[in-house]
Amino acid sequence: MTLNNISAKVEARHERKHIPSASSALVIGSVLGLIQAFFVIAYAKPILNYMGVNSDSPMIKPAQQYLTLRSLGAPAVLLSLALQGIFRGFKDTKTPFYATILGDLANVILDPIFIFLFNWGVSGAAIAHVISQYLISLILLWKLIEEVDLLPPSSKDLKFGQFLKNGFLLMVRVIAVTFCVTLAASLAARQGSTSMAAFQVCLQIWLATSLLADGLAVAAQTILASAFVKKDYDKATTIASHVLQLSVVLGLVLTVNLLVGLPFSSRLFTKDLKVLQLIGVGIPFIAVTQPINALAFVFDGINFGASDFAYSAYSMVSVAVVSILCLFILSSSHGYVGIWVALSMYMSLRAIAGFLRIGSGSGPWSFLKA
Repeated sequence: MTLNNISAKVEARHERKHIPSASSALVIGSVLGLIQAFFVIAYAKPILNYMGVNSDSPMIKPAQQYLTLRSLGAPAVLLSLALQGIFRGFKDTKTPFYATILGDLANVILDPIFIFLFNWGVSGAAIAHVISQYLISLILLWKLIEEVDLLPPSSKDLKFGQFLKNGFLLMVRVIAVTFCVTLAASLAARQGSTSMAAFQVCLQIWLATSLLADGLAVAAQTILASAFVKKDYDKATTIASHVLQLSVVLGLVLTVNLLVGLPFSSRLFTKDLKVLQLIGVGIPFIAVTQPINALAFVFDGINFGASDFAYSAYSMVSVAVVSILCLFILSSSHGYVGIWVALSMYMSLRAIAGFLRIGSGSGPWSFLKA
C-alpha cells in the first residue's frame, strides 16, 4: 500500500459530513435563543408579576436581576440543546456528557466565588450559570465542527420549512410541559416568600432526581429509532420492555434514598425553620413519585424513538389541560400541599398516556397486535 493510499484513507476517515439538518438546528436554536433573551429582558418585571411576585415584594429586585442576567444565557441553552440532539443522532452520548460535566463543574466552582467572595449574591449565581452554559455550547460546537461541515453552500440546503414542520409538534409539547411547571411555581409564589422558597428547593430536587431517568430515555430513543428504521420489531419490543423495567428499579432506589436522606440534607439549602418545615411537607411527594416520574420520562424516550411525535404532543397537551385545572382547584383549596398533589397527578397522567399508546398497540406499536 502506497503512502498516497494511506493518506487518502486517513483523509476520508476525517472528512467532515455534510448534514443540512444540523446547520438548520443550530441556526434555529440560536435565533430562538436571541428572541427569548430579548423578550425576557424587556418584560422581566411583568413576567415576575405574573408569576406572583408583586412590585412591592422584597423578592422583586433580586428576582428581576437574576432573571435578566440568566436570560443572557438563553442563546447558549437552546444552542446546546440543539447540539446535544445532533450528537444523539450520531449515537454519541459521551461528548454531551463530558461537555455538561465540565460546564456544571465550572458552575459549581464559580458560584461560591461570585456569590460570596465577590459578594454579588443572586447576580453572581446567574452569571456563573450563564458562563457554564456558554462553555458547554462552545465545547460541543468545537467537537461538532470536527465532524460536520456547518457551512452549507446554499441556503436551500438548510431546508427550514421541513425542519420547522417536523419540530412544530415537539415545540407544542415543550410549551405544554413548561407551562404546567411554571404555573405551579407561580401559584407557590402567590402564597408568599416562604412557600416560594420551599417550593423551589423541592422542585429542583424533584426534577434533578427524576431527570436521572432521562439517561435511560435517551438510550431507548437512540436504539429504538435504529430498530424501527430496520423494522426489527422484536428488538424494539425487547428494548422497550427492558428500559421500562430499569426505570421502575431506578425510581424505587431514588424513593428510598430521598425518604432517608432528604430530611437531613434539606438543611444544606436553607436554615430558615419555616422553609424547612414546608420542605418536609414536600418530601413525601418528591420521594414517592420517583417511579412514576421515571416511567414518564422513559415513555417519552420510547415514543420519540418510534417517531411518534404527534401522539407525544397531543397527549401532552391533554395532560396539561387537566393538570392546569387541578393546579388551580387544589392550590386554592389546599394551598402548598394542593400544588404538590396536582404535580403528582400531572406526572401520573404523563406515565399513563405513554402506557396507553404501547398497551393499546396503536400507532407505531400496531405490530404488537399481530
